[in-house]
Amino acid sequence: MIVGTAGHIDHGKTALVKALTGVDADRLAEEKARGITIDLGFAYMPAGDGVLGFVDVPGHDRFVRNMLAGATGIDFLLLTVAADDGVMPQTREHFDIVSLLGLSRGIVAMTKCDLVAAERRTEVASEIEALLAGSPFEGTPVMPVSTATGEGLEALRNALVAAAEQQSLRDREGLFRLAVDRSFSLQGVGTVVTGAVLSGSVAVDDTIVISPSGLEGRIRSIHAQNRPVRRGHVGERCALNLVGEGITVETVGRGDVVMNRAAHAPADRIDAELKLLASEPGTLKHWTPVRLHHAASDTSARIAVLQEEPLAPGGSGCVQLVLEKPIAAAVGDRFIIRDTSGSRTMGGGRLLDLRGPHRRRKTQQRLTQLNALARNDPVSVLAGLLERPPFTVDLVSFARDRAMRLEQAEAVLPLVPHVRVGVAEGDMLVSPDIWKSLCNSVRSTLVAYHRDNPQLLGPGVTWLAARLEPRLPTRTGAAIVRAMIADGTLAFGGGAVRLPEHRLALDKRDQHLWRKIEPCLSGDFRFRPPQGRECAELLDERTFDVRRVLKAMARQQSLIELAPDRFFLMEAVKEMAGIAADIAEAQEDGLFAAAQFRDRLQNGRKGAIEILEYFDRNGLTSRRGDLRRIVPRRLAEYIGATGASASDETVIGRESSPVGRPDFKSG
Repeated sequence: MIVGTAGHIDHGKTALVKALTGVDADRLAEEKARGITIDLGFAYMPAGDGVLGFVDVPGHDRFVRNMLAGATGIDFLLLTVAADDGVMPQTREHFDIVSLLGLSRGIVAMTKCDLVAAERRTEVASEIEALLAGSPFEGTPVMPVSTATGEGLEALRNALVAAAEQQSLRDREGLFRLAVDRSFSLQGVGTVVTGAVLSGSVAVDDTIVISPSGLEGRIRSIHAQNRPVRRGHVGERCALNLVGEGITVETVGRGDVVMNRAAHAPADRIDAELKLLASEPGTLKHWTPVRLHHAASDTSARIAVLQEEPLAPGGSGCVQLVLEKPIAAAVGDRFIIRDTSGSRTMGGGRLLDLRGPHRRRKTQQRLTQLNALARNDPVSVLAGLLERPPFTVDLVSFARDRAMRLEQAEAVLPLVPHVRVGVAEGDMLVSPDIWKSLCNSVRSTLVAYHRDNPQLLGPGVTWLAARLEPRLPTRTGAAIVRAMIADGTLAFGGGAVRLPEHRLALDKRDQHLWRKIEPCLSGDFRFRPPQGRECAELLDERTFDVRRVLKAMARQQSLIELAPDRFFLMEAVKEMAGIAADIAEAQEDGLFAAAQFRDRLQNGRKGAIEILEYFDRNGLTSRRGDLRRIVPRRLAEYIGATGASASDETVIGRESSPVGRPDFKSG
């Protein structure tokens, strides 16, 4: 368990930590000279089978920034209130901060009790009860102590140990993140960083990323709770010895996060839930500049209020944090905002979406999404998002932004009705009802398109995605269309999407022209058909018209354009693939020469080379110098009943070289 101190300056935080642990947490010469804590201090105390870690924070109002860097990751609050002073301004500010950070367990130590009479103790106890009233800490025990006389120290120590025993273990399955609050270099060791582990676990020799910079490194050694270990876990303070190119104390420091590479995705526009302190002098207006404190980082930001009215003191609402520079964060992380001068704490809250939209961030649709994102568990969030526009969730991003391993997100899926769609970037989840609507929308759109444009193969992916109902962001819609192509719901070729049963319908004039062209490509000409230009001359037709019909038939997959302006019947391509296979099979080593293929086709060398290069490009043949061999796994796709291969599909119907045929090589 990690215990964090809080309280006004000179209320005995450091002295109390020393009395409990024997360690003076003030490590800086200036701290010892001035008698005040300036930066974070750390100490440890054995507790049964474990170790209690203490983070001692400065109490002076000038050093609240340092206090905030240490407050992240603590499990238990040790609030100090001096019996002679009572509750003071920094007592209130520190208490507000830990409350906004979501902490709810703690003890109040009434320090310096040896300096006051019993009546004063009673008065201060009443002040403390009033401070805690209405907060998660209401009813927290108040324990009188004195580091001068030793009064109450043993009871406090026992209470802390008992609290540690009641501390529930945090889930260690998440992606590892450690918020760096200190970095230094040790001779013979190298760069060392310390901080609280926010999620997951890490082991010696693990590879890590420093976020947001993106520097990569490796863990050479680990100390957890002041002991050398092989593995560190969430809920512990760890010191990590890092090695890696560019990793030094100058490049890694307070505010950085050491993390699993899968969690690295810095954010600079974050939607969040914000509570404004009741002590604020006025409403929080749109685009107010603030200092944002998250984990151990501190950066400038603007607040975009997402509701109609400004946020009133004591109120809560959704906002967008527009940051001056990216931070390494996760959904659910807590944050604090202070005024730009650093003189007062204004409020705090919880991060909801690390990828807040730049536009349309105040729409009703977006606010309903934020309502779903504000739910507390992944199952509820997923279910809520799939019920709301755009009715889709990117599974990889969902897991990463919550510092979840993909397997953790997978484990949630059986609890949420969904359709899982594989796309290039990962997997997308879609509401079952919406998936059905999208499929119906695609089909009805394509039916109408094919009816109105019988001479065209189909529209492009983007055109179709923009017409889906319900409407989706273009990128999401395009991913859905590609997924339907991948699962066979739709067909794709020549840059066009179509229903699988759709075939091009030539008009009567083109049908008549095709009946004239086909004999030029079949029979004795099937292995050496004329070019489109030559065919037009033979038939005394316009070259433009002949080429138009040839390309239309290629889009129907009746022809393949093996070389620029040279079209072969699909059946001829299958036959030539079989001939190449027969020649290879007859060779002892399976290798054959272009001349052997040329002779079997009774073709010229140039024509044979064009055909073989097409087979090379599409994976049927593999070259070894001047020889070739057949790739068996591709042969069935060429000579099987289904016709053209998947690779053929990417070539059929493309425009002639050079613009439309980037895969064509000139032999």
